[in-house]
Amino acid sequence: MQLAIPHAPRKVRLTQVPGAVVRLVRGVVLGLAFIALLGTGAAWAGRFFVEEQGFTARAEEIDGLVVATRLPPKDARDGAEGALEVLYTFQDREHSVSGVRTYAEYAEGLGRGAKVKLLVDPAVPDRPREAGFARARATRVGLLPWGLGLGALVAVGLFSWEVRRLWRAEVEPLRLGALVWLTPDGPLPESRGEVSFPAHYFRQDVKHAVRARVRPGRAPVRNAEKVLAAVVPRQPGWARVIDQELAKELGWVR
Repeated sequence: MQLAIPHAPRKVRLTQVPGAVVRLVRGVVLGLAFIALLGTGAAWAGRFFVEEQGFTARAEEIDGLVVATRLPPKDARDGAEGALEVLYTFQDREHSVSGVRTYAEYAEGLGRGAKVKLLVDPAVPDRPREAGFARARATRVGLLPWGLGLGALVAVGLFSWEVRRLWRAEVEPLRLGALVWLTPDGPLPESRGEVSFPAHYFRQDVKHAVRARVRPGRAPVRNAEKVLAAVVPRQPGWARVIDQELAKELGWVR
C-alpha cells in the first residue's frame, strides 16, 4: 500500500471517521429523549404551577379552630407532614374538615381549640389549606420552571460536551496529530469492541511508550510489524491506529 499523507493540518471531516456519525446520532437521540422527558415534566409542572398560583390568588385567609391533630411518630417528624381537623366559618356557613395538611413540627404545637390560619377558595369552600403550608408549597412550585430550564441547559451542555469529546478523540489526531509507526508490545488484541494495547515508537532516537486504540475487525496500515497511528495531540500518551479502510476514506492511499 502506497501512502500519500498530507502535512498537518490535514482536511478531515467528522463524517469521514467510521462510527463517529453513529455515536453523534445516538447522542442526539438520547438528548432529544431527555428533552422530551423534560417537556412532559414541564407540561405537568406547568399545570400544577398554574393551579397552585391560582389557588393562592383566589383564596381568602380566615381563622379556624383545631379540633384534633394527626401526627407521625416522634422520631419521624423532622420535615414530615401532619394533618389537622378544623372548624371554621366561611360565607356564614360552618365547616368541619379533616385531613388539612401542614408541617408536623407546626401541628405538634397546636392543641384542641388552637387558632390556625386557613386559606379557603370561595369556589371550593370545603377544601381549606393551612396558610403557612400552602404558601410555602406555592413558593417551591414557583422554582420548578427554573429547575426544568436548568435541566434543558444541562442536556444541551452534555450534548455539546459529547461533540467536543468526539472531535478531540476522533478528528483531532487525524488532522493535527503526529503520524508514527508503532511497534506493539505484543500481539494485537482481538475483540468485538474497540480495544487498546501498549506500544511504542521512536522519534529522534527517543523511545515513547503509548496506549494505542484500534477498531475491531479492521486491518491496520502496516510496515512489517509496525502499524501506522496518529498521536492524540492533547494526550501524547495515546495514539489512534489507522486502518486501511480509514486511510482510503481520507484519501491517504495512492
